[in-house]
Amino acid sequence: MKAVVLAAGEGTRLRPLTEDKPKGMVEVAGKPILTHCFEQLIELGAEELLVVVGYKKQAIINHFEDEFDGVPITYTHQREQLGLAHALLTVEDDVEDDFMLMLGDNIFQANLQDVVNRQQEERADAAFLVEEVPWDEASRYGVCDTNKYGEITEVIEKPEDPPSNLVMTGFYTFTPAIFHACHLVQPSNRNEFEISDAIDLLLHSGRTIDAIRMDGWRNDIGYPEDRDEAEERLQGEVDSELAAENLATGE
Repeated sequence: MKAVVLAAGEGTRLRPLTEDKPKGMVEVAGKPILTHCFEQLIELGAEELLVVVGYKKQAIINHFEDEFDGVPITYTHQREQLGLAHALLTVEDDVEDDFMLMLGDNIFQANLQDVVNRQQEERADAAFLVEEVPWDEASRYGVCDTNKYGEITEVIEKPEDPPSNLVMTGFYTFTPAIFHACHLVQPSNRNEFEISDAIDLLLHSGRTIDAIRMDGWRNDIGYPEDRDEAEERLQGEVDSELAAENLATGE
């Protein structure tokens, strides 16, 4: 399965960290966010990394070149920042089968494998990781409504009156049908082509999309304090592992 990583954003909210580099090259716990993304996708079985670049793209290309840990990298270019559905269409010619999609500004320590496993079931046309957030924060995200079987029934981007507090997290699996939906998406009130609108079109065409509840945590690195929080979480896991090892060895 191929993996698409969206890494074209400018990261204006992350300034001053992004004044001289793209968001994906901001370091968290000593390595770029994209390194964290690539490591996880390869662990999930990615056979090729399709990386969508834009703002200060040469910094990403120069750093990773044409492979990561033996897995080839193909770069595509989003020349205008017109939304995630617009960015996804830049890889359309490179994807022939089911694929993973990860937003390149997220740090995950969660059950991503469950999403991939669900996609490999014949009944699922798409799946993605979702998490519950406080109701007063839900309007900041793509909000999902589900039925009793855990299937997505509606996705709304940043609604004023959210129908639930279940939100998309930035890790998805799709069939190539998503590209047709992206072509049909109309600009939102933000003048962007939203991935949530493309997903909603899939739902209205009768496709089955499953929500996988997150077990673990993730940080969307939107602000400098988000980077700091992710570092603290990762360091906490390292400290816990060391403590467990010391307990096992009696040190």
